[in-house]
Amino acid sequence: MKQLYRALPILLSVGLFGCGNSATQESASAPVKENTDSFVSKLPDTAPTIKVATTGTMPPFSFQDDYGNMQGIDIDSIRAIGEEQGFKVEFYKETWQNMFDTVESGGRDLAISGISYKDDRAVKYGLSAPYFFNPSSIMYKNTDLKINRIDDLQGMHVAAMEGSKQEDQLRAMGKYSELTTRSTAYLLFEDLMQDKVDVILHDLPILQFTAKNHPEYDVTIVAYEGEDNPSAQQVILMAKGNKDLISKVDEGIAKLKQKGTFKEIENRWLGAAETAEKSDSDTNTKQVN
Repeated sequence: MKQLYRALPILLSVGLFGCGNSATQESASAPVKENTDSFVSKLPDTAPTIKVATTGTMPPFSFQDDYGNMQGIDIDSIRAIGEEQGFKVEFYKETWQNMFDTVESGGRDLAISGISYKDDRAVKYGLSAPYFFNPSSIMYKNTDLKINRIDDLQGMHVAAMEGSKQEDQLRAMGKYSELTTRSTAYLLFEDLMQDKVDVILHDLPILQFTAKNHPEYDVTIVAYEGEDNPSAQQVILMAKGNKDLISKVDEGIAKLKQKGTFKEIENRWLGAAETAEKSDSDTNTKQVN
């Protein structure tokens, strides 16, 4: 099988599978060393710096290029918020669970990496206002299957990322024949292409980005959450008591929404066609050839 993210053939494959490599495995305490040519802040040297936890292995939200620079929708978003609100950002590469733990312990100021709203997260953490529409979606290979909603998965072998909202949704439904959980989007996609599962569930932008970078595979993507569903909204995670930072981030989100900055970032990574499709209320299905 071809490498999933061809733009990052070596770096991401190592990061996703957890092989030892000092160039891609950041220590728990060291920030990601970036080439200053990749992004230059306009803020003065005296501006405060916020420690940002992110996975670095979740395209198109957070991932690294061949030189180790963080990039993606969420990287651009938090940088834009910082520039708007007067703080710089320093990225720390963490596993999915460690993002939450380090924010809770105070080791990181915030976490951003495709984090969707969940009620239990709102109870435990300080969550920002939503800044990106991120609905749960289903991907399947183009066969005789006709899937329009999560209820159509009854009797199928389904797969979702461990600890994700999609896993929660599937377990609540409980009508599938078997549920497999994986630690990365790569492993989910690999299982689908190797016919180990019937469908995979993940965030729409992640599935779109995967299909866009692998046109050799014939798949269909179905989004099954609307914008009125709280869990379809993406948020930034902070400590519950960090009210000043939460207020500052929310203020930045409101300003950038008004300017259309988040839509520009979305178009940069997913393209205008994909963005228009997501807002089309007549259809939530996309076939990728």
